[in-house]
Amino acid sequence: MTVGTKLMETIASCETTIANLHSFALETQDQQAKQLFQNLAQQQQQVLDHLKARLDYIQNEEPQFKQT
Repeated sequence: MTVGTKLMETIASCETTIANLHSFALETQDQQAKQLFQNLAQQQQQVLDHLKARLDYIQNEEPQFKQT
């Protein structure tokens, strides 16, 4: 498995985590928990943005990793 493939799998996992956190935030009535889930989703989004930037870099530097 290539680094590019692993990154794409990790990105997909991060996107799922973000969706789950948003869902948890919507489903709870506890305002403290809602805020926690929203904060965690924001942090995870930052991680996702960094991973996507790294994937773009790898794909530009190493075209064989580019998925079509």
